[in-house]
Amino acid sequence: MRNTLKHVPYKDKKTFAGDLKTIYQAATEEKAHESLMEVTEKWSDKYPNAMKSWGTNWDAIVPIFKFSAAVRKIIYTTNAIESLNSTYKKLNRQRSVFPSDRALLKALYFGNRNSYQEMEHPFA
Repeated sequence: MRNTLKHVPYKDKKTFAGDLKTIYQAATEEKAHESLMEVTEKWSDKYPNAMKSWGTNWDAIVPIFKFSAAVRKIIYTTNAIESLNSTYKKLNRQRSVFPSDRALLKALYFGNRNSYQEMEHPFA
């Protein structure tokens, strides 16, 4: 999504992103491919580079359609990963040097644990 949308100006991003959803939220691989063709045809004159990576990487995208819609949403959502990276950055800002590898591993462990607890109880 990000790679595709970087080729599209702000005025068309919302519409373009909506069209992309028809691809990755399709029920089957065949429907997704049909949507890919429609979206590419619709936008290729205006933004020729935007859909290039979808066609080039289609073989890498196809396996996602073997999973249920709920599992697919988890796979293509990066919020959990970004949250964990944010936790690591906070740890790094607090301590720039660790006395040993074991101290670093402990800090990462407790950071993970705290991050997990915040996800379970976000308003606690």
